[in-house]
Amino acid sequence: MAGGDSYSPLTSPPLEMQFEKFRVQLEDSGTLRERIRTVVMEIESSTRLMQASLLLVHQSIPIPQVLEKANTQINVLKDLYSKLAEVVRECPGQYYRYHGDWRSETQMVASLLAFMHWLESGNLLVHTEAEESLDVLNDSDFALDLEDYLVGICFMSNEMPRYVVNQVTAGDYDCPRKVLKFLTDLHAAFRMLNLRNDFLRKKFDSMKYDLRKVEEVYYDVKIRGLATTGDSVGDQGTQKI
Repeated sequence: MAGGDSYSPLTSPPLEMQFEKFRVQLEDSGTLRERIRTVVMEIESSTRLMQASLLLVHQSIPIPQVLEKANTQINVLKDLYSKLAEVVRECPGQYYRYHGDWRSETQMVASLLAFMHWLESGNLLVHTEAEESLDVLNDSDFALDLEDYLVGICFMSNEMPRYVVNQVTAGDYDCPRKVLKFLTDLHAAFRMLNLRNDFLRKKFDSMKYDLRKVEEVYYDVKIRGLATTGDSVGDQGTQKI
């Protein structure tokens, strides 16, 4: 019998079953991503409000007043990261599959939290403190990625030269010394790391230029006789880079 008259299915049953399974998996993944992106959009909105509040620090507004306004968004972010964690827990072991959907927003959040902490204490916000701020500390399924935290710290460093210039303009001549010491110590700490992430390494390189800009302001203030007596950190700056 000629084979041309017989019907031959385009796909065999096992192949059809496999691709049906793929279809379901892709649809489920797409639905999950949409839910993640919905939360991430809210995180981005809250972050913009926090960033707008912190921009006031470059004006003649008391730091406590600036921080009070920015702090109102921290609880909002805690709730949003809690919602995000709940969504991610629905796919155990898939954290890094979806991590890219909130990476850049989280890096900015880490940066703002670190800047706020520095304004309040003069110290670096450590990784566990950042996790605690977002209520993800000791969460085995969802955490603040270490590289996101480090990139956020680099972003914070980028804000320092502008802050120093504006503070000196406002008459705070001791600010360059404090910031220079902080950035010098931070830069030295980063040099201990073997950075394999290209983006993180580039952001770390930018910290060197932040340090130099702050050092220039410090020297200018010192030469003009405006610097207050304190630890001599100027000679420890970019000469060691």
